[in-house]
Amino acid sequence: MTDRKNPRRRSLLKGVALAAGTMSAPMIAKAQTGPISMRWQSTWPSKDIFHEYAQDFARKVNDMTGGDLKIEVLPAGAVVPAFGLLEAVAKGTLDGGHGVLGYNYGKQNALALWSSGPAFGMDANMILAWHKYGGGEELMAKLYASIGMGAVKNFLYGPMATQPFGWFKKPITKTADLKGMKFRTNGLAVDLYTAMGAAVNALPGGEIVPAMDRGLLDGAEFNNATSDRVLGFPDVSKVCMLQSFHQSAETFEILFNRPKYDALPAKMKAIISNAVEAASADMSWKSIDRYSKDYIELQTKDKVKFYKTPDVVLQDQLKLWDAIIAKKSAENPIFKEVLASQFAFAERAVKWEQDTVINRRMALNYYFGAKKAAPAKA
Repeated sequence: MTDRKNPRRRSLLKGVALAAGTMSAPMIAKAQTGPISMRWQSTWPSKDIFHEYAQDFARKVNDMTGGDLKIEVLPAGAVVPAFGLLEAVAKGTLDGGHGVLGYNYGKQNALALWSSGPAFGMDANMILAWHKYGGGEELMAKLYASIGMGAVKNFLYGPMATQPFGWFKKPITKTADLKGMKFRTNGLAVDLYTAMGAAVNALPGGEIVPAMDRGLLDGAEFNNATSDRVLGFPDVSKVCMLQSFHQSAETFEILFNRPKYDALPAKMKAIISNAVEAASADMSWKSIDRYSKDYIELQTKDKVKFYKTPDVVLQDQLKLWDAIIAKKSAENPIFKEVLASQFAFAERAVKWEQDTVINRRMALNYYFGAKKAAPAKA
C-alpha cells in the first residue's frame, strides 16, 4: 500500500518526522556547545587524603550532571601556592578550589572561627549545623564581601574529627613544655600556641615534614592519622599527643568563581548544592574507615607512641581562648558578631547533645577491654 492511497498513513509519518525534528534540535545544540569544563586546585599535596576528598566531590558532581559539568582538580602548587587559592578563584585564574578557611586567616581573622577557635564545645558537625541553620552562612557572605572576595561563591562541608595536639620529640606534660618551641599550626591556633609559649610558623601541609626534618620546626600539627602518615610525620617524630582544643571543629571549604557559578543553569546549581551535602556525609564515613586503619598502622608499623594530652594543658587552652577572643572581639566587630552567633547556638546544641548521647567510652571498655573475647560467629 502506497502513502498516496493512504492519507492517514501520510499524516502519521509527517507527525513522526516533525516530532523527531523537535527532539533533535536541542540535542544538536548540546552537541555544539559541549560540556562545561572547570579547572580547580586544592590546597593539598596529591598524596594527601584531603586531595582525594576534593576529587571525590568533583567526581560526584561530574557523575550527577551526566558529564555536562566536568571538574578537574589539581594539587596544591599546580597553578598557585596553597595560600593563594582564594585570590586565584576570585580573579578567575582558577574556576574553583578545595581548602580550609584557616588558610585565609591573614585576610580576616574571623574566618578562622569556622575552623580553629574555641567552638564552645561544638564538634565539626555542629559547626556545619550552625552554618546552615544558625546564621553562619549569612555571616560568611558578609565576611567575604568585607575583604573584597564577593567574586567567590563558597560552600562548607566535611566535618573533621578533633585534631591531635601535635607531633613532638618527647611527650608534653605541661603547658610550659612548649615555651620557645618552634611549632607549626594555622588559623586562630597560631594565637593559641603563641600564648602557650611556642614560636609559631604557619606552613601549608606539604611543607611541614621537610621543615621538621631540617630542624626548622621542633613540633607540628596537621590533622589526622592518614594525612600525617602519608605526609611522613612518623619519619621525623615518634611521639604524637592526642586531643586538643586548638582545632576541635574544622571543616572543608569548596570554592567557585562566582561569575562562572552564576552562569550555570539552575538545575546544575541544585546538583552542586546537593553534591556538597552528599560529599560531606561520604567524607565523614570514609575518614572513620581510613583514619582508624592508619591509627593502627602508625602504632604497629611506624612505632609511633600516642599519648593523651594532659587535662591541665587542655584546661589552659580554654583559659587562653578567653583572652584571645576577648582581644580579637575588641579589635574586630565582625569577629565579635560571629562569636556571639556561635555561642548562642552552642549553648543549646551542646547541652542537648551531651544530655542525650550515651557514654561510648563505657561501651568501648565493656566490649574491647583486655578480658573480652570477640563475639562468636553465627
